[in-house]
Amino acid sequence: MNKSVRLRRYDIDWLRVLAMLMIFLFHTARTFDNMDWHIKNKQLDFGMTIFVNIVAQWIMPLFFMLSAMSAFHALSHRKDKEYIGERFKRLVIPFVFGMFVLIPPQVYVERVNHSQFVGSFIEFLPHYFEGLYGFGGNFAWMGLHLWYLGVLFIFTVLTLPFFRYIQTEAPQNFVGSVAAFLKRPGAIFLSAIPIAVMEIVVNLQPAGIGRRDFGGWSILTYLIFFILGYFMASDSQFKESIERHRVIGLMAGIITTILSYLWLTSGMSDRHYLFALMRGLMSWSWLVAILGFGSRYLVSTNGLLKYANEAVLPFYILHQTVIVLIGFYVTLWDASVIVKYLAISSTSFVIIVGLYELLVKRNQALRFLFGMKPGPRVQ
Repeated sequence: MNKSVRLRRYDIDWLRVLAMLMIFLFHTARTFDNMDWHIKNKQLDFGMTIFVNIVAQWIMPLFFMLSAMSAFHALSHRKDKEYIGERFKRLVIPFVFGMFVLIPPQVYVERVNHSQFVGSFIEFLPHYFEGLYGFGGNFAWMGLHLWYLGVLFIFTVLTLPFFRYIQTEAPQNFVGSVAAFLKRPGAIFLSAIPIAVMEIVVNLQPAGIGRRDFGGWSILTYLIFFILGYFMASDSQFKESIERHRVIGLMAGIITTILSYLWLTSGMSDRHYLFALMRGLMSWSWLVAILGFGSRYLVSTNGLLKYANEAVLPFYILHQTVIVLIGFYVTLWDASVIVKYLAISSTSFVIIVGLYELLVKRNQALRFLFGMKPGPRVQ
C-alpha cells in the first residue's frame, strides 16, 4: 500500500467544507422545489426543482466518500478501539443530542406548515414522542437531516473488519493491482458498476431496502460509495487516475444528467435496470469530476480552511433547523422565489455562524455535544 497517501490531503478538507456549503444551499432550495419537504412555499419553482435533482445525484454520495477517505487516514494511526471511540463521540453524541433538542422544532414547524397541528411549540412538545416520524408519528428516530451521522457510525462499525483486512491481511499488492488496472484510460469509470448493481438490487424492493428517504438513495447504495471512498484513498494511483479523468468525468456527468432527465420526462419508470445503470454512471462521473478537480487544485491550506474545517460538523448539525425556522416565516412574505431564497440563505448562514462562533465554539459542554474536540480553556 502506497504510504505517500497518508500525508494530509487538503483537497479532502476543502471538499468537505464546499460540500457543506452546497448541502446548505440544497436544503434552502428544498423550500421551493416540487417535492414534499418540511416547509413549502406556496409558489414552487422549476429551476429550484432542477437544481435539487441534479445536486441529489452526488452530494450525499460525496459526503460518504469523503468520510471514508478520512476513515482511511484515521485507521492508519489509530487502534480499533480508539477509532470507534472517536467516531462515537463525533457522530453518535451529536446525533442523540440533536434528536432530542434540535429536531423537535423542525417537526413542530413542519406540522404547523402542513396544517397538521395548531398551537404553540410548548403545547406540541408532548406530542413529539407520539409515534415514529415517517410512519404517521412525530418522533424523529432517524434525526431528520442528522440521519447521516447515525448511518455513518453504523458503516464505521460494519466496515472496520473489512478495512482492517484490506489494510493488513489482504494478499500482497491486491489494492495496488486494482489501482493499477483502474489507472488505464477510462477504466476508473468501471467503478460505477457496483453502484449500478446495488441500485438494481434495491429497486426490486422499493418499500424495503430500496427506500430512498435518506437523500434520494438507498442506505445500501451509500455503503457502496463508502467502500469506494476507502479504496480511492488507499493508493495514490486511484488519486492520479481520478485527477486525470476529471474533465471526462465532468462531461460524462453533464451528458448522463441530460439523458436521465429526458428518460424520466418520457414517462419511463425510474426503477428500470437501464436507468439504474445510467444513474450509477451519472453519480460516479460527477464524483470523479469533483474529486479530480479537488485533487488537482485544492492542494494547500490557509486560515479559512482551518477555521471552516473545525466548524463544518457543528454547521451541519445546526443548518437545517435554522433554515426551517427562518423559512417558516419568510415563506409568508409576499415576494418572489428568488428574494425569499436569498433571504432564507443569507439570514440562516449568519445565524448559524453566529451560534457556532458565540456559543458552540466557546463552551466545552456544547463542543462535546456537537462532536468537537475540547478547545483551549479560557482563564
